[in-house]
Amino acid sequence: MTWAEKPTRRGFDMVVDAVPESFWLDRPERPTPRPRYRHDSAADLVVVGAGFTGLWAAIHAAEENPDRSIVLLEGDRIAEGATGRNGGFCAASLTHGLGNGIDRYSDELPTLLRMGSQTLDAIEKSARQYGIDADIERTGELDIANFDWQTGDLRVLAEDAARLGQPMEYLDHDALAERVSSPMARGAVFDPDVMMIDPAKLAWGLAAAAESLGVTIHENSRVESLRASGDGVRVETRYGTIEAAKVLLATAATKPLRWALRQRIVPVWDYVIVSEPLTSEQLGSIGWTGREGLADSGNRFHYFRLTADDRILFGGWDAIYRFGGDTDPRHRQHPETFGLLAEHLLQMFPTLEGIRATHTWGGAIDTCSRFSAFWDVGMGGRVASVLGFTGLGVGASHFGARTALDLLDGRDTERTRLNMVCGKPLPFPPEPFKSLGINITRNEFAKADRNRGKRGLWLAGMDKIGLGFDS
Repeated sequence: MTWAEKPTRRGFDMVVDAVPESFWLDRPERPTPRPRYRHDSAADLVVVGAGFTGLWAAIHAAEENPDRSIVLLEGDRIAEGATGRNGGFCAASLTHGLGNGIDRYSDELPTLLRMGSQTLDAIEKSARQYGIDADIERTGELDIANFDWQTGDLRVLAEDAARLGQPMEYLDHDALAERVSSPMARGAVFDPDVMMIDPAKLAWGLAAAAESLGVTIHENSRVESLRASGDGVRVETRYGTIEAAKVLLATAATKPLRWALRQRIVPVWDYVIVSEPLTSEQLGSIGWTGREGLADSGNRFHYFRLTADDRILFGGWDAIYRFGGDTDPRHRQHPETFGLLAEHLLQMFPTLEGIRATHTWGGAIDTCSRFSAFWDVGMGGRVASVLGFTGLGVGASHFGARTALDLLDGRDTERTRLNMVCGKPLPFPPEPFKSLGINITRNEFAKADRNRGKRGLWLAGMDKIGLGFDS
């Protein structure tokens, strides 16, 4: 069996009546937007972007210095971007997975693994401290081999994990069948250091927590530009300016305000469907009793999990780049991709034939050539940025925000001394070469999956120079 390459009628039938919005955001408890910024004022710190990175940055800054005046500006609504459009997988990994960490940060990987585990604990602790009900479940994640040729790589991954003292376990076909019942499952690695969360509820709770610490939040307040102003930075919006001592940029896939960073990230589109709640009989038919997060192992991969009310969220497969880095919201709906995801969900769990999707959506991810976050400090040390999480930022954003604050405040810490933090990913080429290269890479990934994982000359060359593309 192979994955379908095109949607069928049953796939379209599953998604045709779905609400075209993120399941996480489409609920009555979504907070009313905070007022737009419309003044001229001053602040010690301006944070731009109210996704996870910006929210954590505001909270960290307020906790560390309660006397610091902090303003958080969001161009749209809280969690409207990647924060409210992801799968809710909150992983300890700071390096976009163990394999990428071994390839790129082997010398300091033990430190990064420790910091990642501490980050996961800190997120859970903050949720308890601020009374945030984000449906957090420490379920772990199963990374599944859908085909026999993928099991070897997973066995090697488990061996690498054991060598590094990580509690990741390889499960053969029979052991996996006790956790998930699917004709597509051949084996898996279980990673316990992953939590399932409701990302929107976490973001809304973090915003309230930030306000309780004295942070002022404005939504629908897009920052147009940054300009040097005396010893600080003038932050300009359409309706007012802020004279800021320091600025932290957490804008994810939105075009960076600092030109120097625009060639270091590309926005790629990821798509998701969510099913209606499963009945107890349907749940029993797929044997998913541990509620682990699931992902599969191809170059093009899916991620899927159960929500608090037993829906299946199913996303991934293909990362789509649009010429010029187009992030227009009109791309949030892509019927052919939704139909294909529905087809793949039914291939994974044939006993669910006949279920319907209630929500479909897409969102842009800020990816970079090393697949994990990077940091930048500019404008005389007064502006710090963190970008490039590449779809695994729910947990890593906490670390990314704290590290960016360290850099902004000029602190010498264990975090700021990391090679990962000191270095930057290779830039992508300008258009049209960027689009051409990315689309060739996407096609080569698909070819490799059809060829039992064998990577051709193009992918081998990308690996060698460290310029890649991933979802």
